[in-house]
Amino acid sequence: MTLPFDAVTKTGALLPLFHETCHKGFENKEDPTTIVNTFFKKYQARRSSESQVNLLFRFIQYIERQVVLFDAIEDAAFPIVNNMDGIGTLRSLKETVSADNKLETLRKYLEEFKVRIVLTAHPTQFYPGSVLGIITDLTEAIRENDLLRINDLLAQLGKTPFFKHEKPSPFDEAVSLIWYLENVFYKSFGGIYDYIQQNIFDGEQIENNIINIGFWPGGDRDGNPFVTPEITLKVADRLRLSIIKNYYRNVRQLKRKLTFQGVEDRMGNLERELYSIITNEASDLTLKTFVSELKAVKQIIIDKHQSLYVDELNSLINKTHLFGFHFANLDIRQDSRKHEQFFNDMVNALLENGSDIFPKNYHDLPEHEQIKILSKVEGSVDLSLIKDEETLMALETIKAIKTIQETNGEQAANRYIISNNQSTLHVMQLFAMLKLVAFQDDLTVDIGPLFETITDLENAPKVMEELYSNPDYAKHLKARGNRQTIMLGFSDGTKDGGYLMANWAIYQAKENLTRVSREYGIKVIFFDGRGGPPARGGGKTHNFYASLGPTIEDEEVQLTIQGQTISSNFGTLESAQYNLEQLISSGIGNSLSDADLSMQPENREVMTDLANRSYEAYANFKAHPKFISYLEHMSTLKYYAKTNIGSRPSKRGKSEGLVFEDLRAIPFVGSWSQLKQNVPGFFGVGTALKHYEDIGEFDKAQHLFKTSAFFKTLIENSMMSLSKSFFDLTRYMSEDEEYGEFWNVIYKEYEVSKRLILKLTGYKELMQEEPSGKASIAVRESIVLPLLTIQQYALKKIQELEKAEVRDEEQIKIFEKMVTRSLFGNINASRNSA
Repeated sequence: MTLPFDAVTKTGALLPLFHETCHKGFENKEDPTTIVNTFFKKYQARRSSESQVNLLFRFIQYIERQVVLFDAIEDAAFPIVNNMDGIGTLRSLKETVSADNKLETLRKYLEEFKVRIVLTAHPTQFYPGSVLGIITDLTEAIRENDLLRINDLLAQLGKTPFFKHEKPSPFDEAVSLIWYLENVFYKSFGGIYDYIQQNIFDGEQIENNIINIGFWPGGDRDGNPFVTPEITLKVADRLRLSIIKNYYRNVRQLKRKLTFQGVEDRMGNLERELYSIITNEASDLTLKTFVSELKAVKQIIIDKHQSLYVDELNSLINKTHLFGFHFANLDIRQDSRKHEQFFNDMVNALLENGSDIFPKNYHDLPEHEQIKILSKVEGSVDLSLIKDEETLMALETIKAIKTIQETNGEQAANRYIISNNQSTLHVMQLFAMLKLVAFQDDLTVDIGPLFETITDLENAPKVMEELYSNPDYAKHLKARGNRQTIMLGFSDGTKDGGYLMANWAIYQAKENLTRVSREYGIKVIFFDGRGGPPARGGGKTHNFYASLGPTIEDEEVQLTIQGQTISSNFGTLESAQYNLEQLISSGIGNSLSDADLSMQPENREVMTDLANRSYEAYANFKAHPKFISYLEHMSTLKYYAKTNIGSRPSKRGKSEGLVFEDLRAIPFVGSWSQLKQNVPGFFGVGTALKHYEDIGEFDKAQHLFKTSAFFKTLIENSMMSLSKSFFDLTRYMSEDEEYGEFWNVIYKEYEVSKRLILKLTGYKELMQEEPSGKASIAVRESIVLPLLTIQQYALKKIQELEKAEVRDEEQIKIFEKMVTRSLFGNINASRNSA
């Protein structure tokens, strides 16, 4: 109540009254405009219209900060709300395995199993770094019940801007994520690895690193023209510097303890060498030398100094095993359509300059002939021949990968992902470019095709079979340990095929890709673009991995983590440890469990039918003549670009109008979320279930829910989307001349989905089995209710002003700013979508 706002002193006192007005207003089926007008008439009748607008802006600022406070409270309460030794944790896993005499099996599995969480810069995080810092400090102060410090931090929060006046650069995005690596992952990943080594392997060295971090900022070029080769090199350099700084701090702490003969000087020498790297002075310290020196010191301590502080030294050695001199594995990603353009441009430049790498008639050859040439391609490209700037940047990026491997080690950058991959040719074009530009002798890069749309997912097994049976590609795979990474996209899958179909199409693709890979003796590694909320394939991630049966390869769990999911699931030491342990346990639990998780034939039939019916409903909905214009005119879609939260443009193509294919998944899903109509998380589910109710076979769907962990997880995640929907907010649209009918289509599907999901589960209310998640959502939705009301009020004002005979551009600008500002708090309040 005491936030130091200069202009409006009564904000804290007036907001509860506004909140109550909103609450009662929606109960009485009033629209947002009426609610705002009622509030001013009843409580602030003397205010000028300018002063009213100012107060609404103050409310927005105030609510944003309430969300921050609640984030900090939840972070502080994390180890109380979640049982840190309960089901899904490593302690629980070890006890279960020991009781079943399966400890040896667990060890064998952990020698192969890996979890990789890949941090992406996808803009779903609206907090600037300064605010994230306050959340961290506030969490600590709340935990310690330090009221004076809490008061100071709230005052600091009141003065700290949330809004970014300029878009961050890709390097800025990388730096803000490296904060988590340095302050959270370094400790929590290290701690988990230490626990596994001590308690499951009895202190023995494990060859497998089990957990690692993937990193996209600075390497993800898909749709982001601002990611240049220079940025990629700069980010890799920053990652190296950051891990060395962490080692330096550790070595300094250890040096104060290891004050023994034969050890102190060696630790001092290591400290000086690491400092030289940090200050850019000459140092020939390599990772290999660093590790062997630490191991030598460890041996001396064991032999001569009664193993004093050996555990702390061992913990540092373990960290070098996890993070090397690279900290995180930097992935490069680009769209196949772009690769095609760059590749053709490169071939043309070579042909024009008389090169014989490609035959003169290359472009006229059929696809299979082109693939044959690409498989055996030899030679190198002189980049000075390339005149197109974009092509040159793409080829320079390939050179950058080689440079990073030379300075930071191969692990630092050894994977290239092709998004929107549709064919074998797409993979082979990249294969050829990598070889010709930088890797003539030894291709130390894994190529990971990303299959996104429903059609591409169906086509994926055929593409991979063609690659596996290609002798030259097979030879490359053999050199890479016969492992093939395949990425499967959720965000665009949901956008393309709706909720059930996207998830089921990926499940089936994984089964088919597992089968094909096993036939060719290839270990397939699935990398999931899972996003945050259920609408983007997220939801309770570990439940999803625990629900996969033996027909899906699961030796590695890899998934993208982004935006507010990073800060909510991995933002503190406790949450990072807990959620990572849950992922490890869910992946391992599958293989150690005696339960049969495979989908039964009768269930498969029902699941396929539900997915098809859901897809049909969603496809019809997408084909509705008002679909695009509703998003354009009635949602916040076009305001996403103005928030300056991410470095990439908000749509892919250059088309003037809004084209569905160009829509990015994040603004698409986010716009439905701002409307409180979380369409991508449920649309089609109700229609599909209703068919079974109508024909009197609803028991088949209920049987599927009870016996399929996969379907159960999908439904539980869909319940989360429904729980966050609030149609009273936009009920006024049902009367709209142009969009009323379309709004009713959505509302009807929501009602049917909610009713039948409750019938399916036997629950009295949504998320009945998840009391803490349900409570968190309820508090957050309550906090942002006034914010959403202001947003709808401002959108309506803009519509009125645009229809007026004389356009008041100044007023339109003010209300557009109000809409943009209101996006922040609402998205940040959705952090439990992970």
